[in-house]
Amino acid sequence: MRNALLALFFLFIFGVPARAQNDHVRIAEQNAPAIVAVNVIKADGSTFTGTGFVLTPDGLVATTRHVTKDALYINLTFNTGAVSGEAVPVAQAGNVDLALLQIHAKNLPHVTVVPSDTVLPGQTITVIGNPRRLQNTISSGLISQIRKKADGVLWHQISAPISPSSSGSPVFDHNGNVISVVFGSYKGEGNQNLNFSVPSNYLIQLVKAAGLQLPPSTEEEDAQTAKPTQTDNPVWAHLKKSWSILMRLLHAK
Repeated sequence: MRNALLALFFLFIFGVPARAQNDHVRIAEQNAPAIVAVNVIKADGSTFTGTGFVLTPDGLVATTRHVTKDALYINLTFNTGAVSGEAVPVAQAGNVDLALLQIHAKNLPHVTVVPSDTVLPGQTITVIGNPRRLQNTISSGLISQIRKKADGVLWHQISAPISPSSSGSPVFDHNGNVISVVFGSYKGEGNQNLNFSVPSNYLIQLVKAAGLQLPPSTEEEDAQTAKPTQTDNPVWAHLKKSWSILMRLLHAK
């Protein structure tokens, strides 16, 4: 009995970090193909690079509003080195730093976005972005806190390292689903990892407001393909119909 308890103790102590590490690897392998560098030529002729991620197989892409500000031309670079045609802005949020781009494409790898209602301070996250144009950089951290501004808008404070060109990076939960979008940091001497992201609820709202639709999450697909209830079962439906006919016959006599 004592040996079994010791085995469980060591499994708990050493198994959790190993599992967390494997989560980051799995999330990176699963989602890296959907992360893009957003290349911008500004109206004044200057250039700017941010991060974005593919939302749908037909080329809907999320990034931050400030990445696309004053853009004269935008295209995307994938982790394979492939460069898209022009990426056209299709929507931007007014209350948070988010924007949507569209490219002509099909069958693109894409992320899964889930609501941010259940996000909690302290949970582990994985971020994939392009800090200093170093494409597909993987970093990890925590949801440090959920901050509420005076106007009621929520921000996620995160501890994952963020650098210039990281704006628009997706923040993943341990299941590999997007729960937030990186937009900025507190800079200054002595500040360390005071970084912020926009909760995914605002992204979902922006997509809906633009008249667009995200692919269903795994949970939603499971719900749609769940086993039929009694009312959906053809045998049950036949019995109900037969009973209804029998009742009509009895009442007609």
